[in-house]
Amino acid sequence: MTSTAQKIETPAFHEPDITPELAAEHGINREEYDLMLTIIGRLPSYTELGIFSVMWSEHCSYKSSRLHLKKLPTSAPWVIQGPGENAGVIDIGDGQAAIFKMESHNHPSFIEPYQGAATGVGGIMRDVFTMGARPVANINALRFGAPSHPKTRHLLSGVVSGIGGYGNCMGVPTIGGEVNFHSSYNGNILVNAMTVGIAAQDNIYYARGASAGQPVVYVGSKTGRDGIHGATMASAVFDDEAEAKRPTVQVGDPFTEKLLLEACLELMQQDAIISIQDMGAAGLTSSSVEIADKGGIGVELDLDHVPQREPMMSPYEIMLSESQERMLMILQPGKEELARKIFEKWDLDFAVIGKTTDDRHLRLRMYGKIWCDIPVPPLVDDAPIYDRPRGDYPKAAPIDNQAYPLPGGDLFGALATLVGCPDLASKRWIWEQYDHLVGGNTVAAPGQADAALLKLDGYDKALAITSDCTPRYCYADPFEGGKQVIAESYRNISATGATPLAVTDNLNFANPERPDIMAQFAGCIEGMAEGCRILDYPVISGNVSLYNETGDQSILPTPTIGGVGVISDWKKAVGLAFKAAGEDIFVIGETRGHLGQSLYLRDIHEIEAGEAPPVDLAAEKLNAAFVREAIDQGLITACHDISDGGLLVALADMAMAGGIGATLNVDGDASFWFGEDQGRYILTTTQPDMIEKLGAQHAIPLRKIGATQEKTLQAPGGHSISIDELKTIHESWLPDYMEGRD
Repeated sequence: MTSTAQKIETPAFHEPDITPELAAEHGINREEYDLMLTIIGRLPSYTELGIFSVMWSEHCSYKSSRLHLKKLPTSAPWVIQGPGENAGVIDIGDGQAAIFKMESHNHPSFIEPYQGAATGVGGIMRDVFTMGARPVANINALRFGAPSHPKTRHLLSGVVSGIGGYGNCMGVPTIGGEVNFHSSYNGNILVNAMTVGIAAQDNIYYARGASAGQPVVYVGSKTGRDGIHGATMASAVFDDEAEAKRPTVQVGDPFTEKLLLEACLELMQQDAIISIQDMGAAGLTSSSVEIADKGGIGVELDLDHVPQREPMMSPYEIMLSESQERMLMILQPGKEELARKIFEKWDLDFAVIGKTTDDRHLRLRMYGKIWCDIPVPPLVDDAPIYDRPRGDYPKAAPIDNQAYPLPGGDLFGALATLVGCPDLASKRWIWEQYDHLVGGNTVAAPGQADAALLKLDGYDKALAITSDCTPRYCYADPFEGGKQVIAESYRNISATGATPLAVTDNLNFANPERPDIMAQFAGCIEGMAEGCRILDYPVISGNVSLYNETGDQSILPTPTIGGVGVISDWKKAVGLAFKAAGEDIFVIGETRGHLGQSLYLRDIHEIEAGEAPPVDLAAEKLNAAFVREAIDQGLITACHDISDGGLLVALADMAMAGGIGATLNVDGDASFWFGEDQGRYILTTTQPDMIEKLGAQHAIPLRKIGATQEKTLQAPGGHSISIDELKTIHESWLPDYMEGRD
């Protein structure tokens, strides 16, 4: 389909007078307004005001976060591309690269859960295949309000359907993720989506690289009026009128995106593309500005030639539309007809809509008139950068562990409550709606390993992929919480036998103009940075989502981490399920019994209190190295990191996954069984002597606590529960809740 827009007289568009008040409605404050006037030396047109508003929005410019993001380590010998492109790139050997990124679609998913979540998945996949990678896996991290909140069930249903609907149609498996509930998300859910793709290292595409005199090409779907000011909406606090913002939510078509994926990858084999950019947040505006800025060039567009699905669209609407499934390319001169034939074969729109120039201006023509003529560098380089005030953050006070004994001394009664609580209950109802097996390379189903595992065609190696965050820790102590989120991601990948290589982040916080929130943000970043440095686990891409609050209700600080690692032989990888009776069970790491901020406190004693557990990063590194070496030597039959719920919950996870019980020969109080000390793993082995010898070589804490056995969990003191009973409790909460049986 080729656009053949007719030349018509300039329509009588309503162009309001440009005032500071109108700018404020676009999210531009008075100081920014004055800076804009200084840059262009006159009053902007309405279209120019819209362009400044989205490019200087929090969502696109990171004006409150850039100073702090610079603290994150972003390089390593295996990092090919760090932050600054559509996605990050790492070397995974054999001339291959893994390309990945995580992004949020929080506000749209609260307003319209199906389309908000679906287009979030579509957008992150485009970020990856824009760089020449074929997407091979999706994961997600979802946060919803309290189950008792009247909107939670509806939002959960819509988001899960949207993720499944889009990903399944694209033929990309959704192989892992996390889902949590907390009242802080009642008015502002979080939908974070991550895609991993694979490309040849010598065939990666970037937004940079263009020069003057080259054709600018639009491909994909037509431009409509959906999603206008989506980036601006994502940079503002919600209010009671959130439903009125429904028109700012994009509408996705996964079947068109599948065609766009195949067409782009086909054209990339023809040496025709110089640079390429997804039309994501801020649509044609951000893609044209970024491709010009990274190339050190200007761009002149004739908007008459932009394929449009609605009549009489104004330049303002065309430039700010966030219609989905669209790309902007700069082609090698003379390759236009080759590209046109490929996109027409795939039944997609194709149009040459402009050219690159040497004056570094963004110039827009339509209906024979110039609507925009502004310098590109100030849209990026002069975007405001704020060093927001940080308050003295009140860290949570310590608690007395002995003040919270087991109710009635019932160890397994407390365990049953925890495995059936909303955060820990089985999410089978969710992941069964995702096609996690399409492509045939998924090694472990969701819930079978600490990280999702995906083998690569033609090779023995596999990727390990995980998403992690513990918001309650970050709220209690942002610095320790930031360290912990990196450490947990590192543990989850190491527990499979894979070597952690790099992370992408999705930093979800409330209003940065509040000093306490800015203190949360900066503290988490500083903790993450320390974790990344000590664990050699750099951040190569990411997204910041601020203003996640409604009225006076802020979300918990939620810096979600998407981690990727590699194991050289997928057949050596281990899952968390107990494999057979009669195997010895060991705990790796120190158990001190830290109950602060634990799920035991929250769900058994109904309080959220205490300090976040401290994270010893040196111990994390040592313990993980031992686990990976033991797996590589074939000494471990199952491995699981100890996190939410503590030691006994982790044992229950392994027992339920394998349908095999355990006899435990150690005794302890509630803090021993349910404390959330960091840096720990449970493993099973048929070679205990070899494990103890290797543990001594690594000088790590290692303790044998029992052995696997048939059908029941047993502990000293006559405590016992059947695995079938635990599984029934674990599996029933979410289906019962979604059916209204809670």
